[in-house]
Amino acid sequence: MIYVFLANGFEETEALAPVDILRRSGLEVCTVGVSGEYVTGSHNITVKADITEDKVDTECIDAVVLPGGMPGTLNLEKSAVVKDCVSYCAQKGLPICAICAAPSILGHMGLLKGKRATCFPGFETQLDGAVLVDELAVTDGNIVTGKGAGAAIEFGLQIAAVLAGKEKSEAVAAALQCR
Repeated sequence: MIYVFLANGFEETEALAPVDILRRSGLEVCTVGVSGEYVTGSHNITVKADITEDKVDTECIDAVVLPGGMPGTLNLEKSAVVKDCVSYCAQKGLPICAICAAPSILGHMGLLKGKRATCFPGFETQLDGAVLVDELAVTDGNIVTGKGAGAAIEFGLQIAAVLAGKEKSEAVAAALQCR
């Protein structure tokens, strides 16, 4: 199960474009409401999450996805469940994916040391130990990071390549007409 965590103030495009791409890739995705069943994004779009954070089962995790946005990123970082799931993935070598401001959470947890990573401009100092790259999205080992809302499709495609294979990711990209 791929858990996509949603907290009030999340960037809608950064959450929902990857969910769409991952589901088109045939992957099992579950949106998790950190702020409750209904979560309102940074542009006042309210989304009904599949489950709330109290229903998360770490034994079922295949990957985690952290959308950015403000104050969504700050709200994600306050969640013990989010941090526990990220730590679980780090210990197991499972994919940890974050876009926009959310890579700062990984930086604060010490997970980006020596890893190539990108983020929304202005958050670079929060990516402790990362090798910063100016790309829409970048994959380094089990870490996938994205720059911002405009990079959400590329970010989703890179996650799909990691979890479903490059061929499947390329087929989804062709169907979406984005490459």
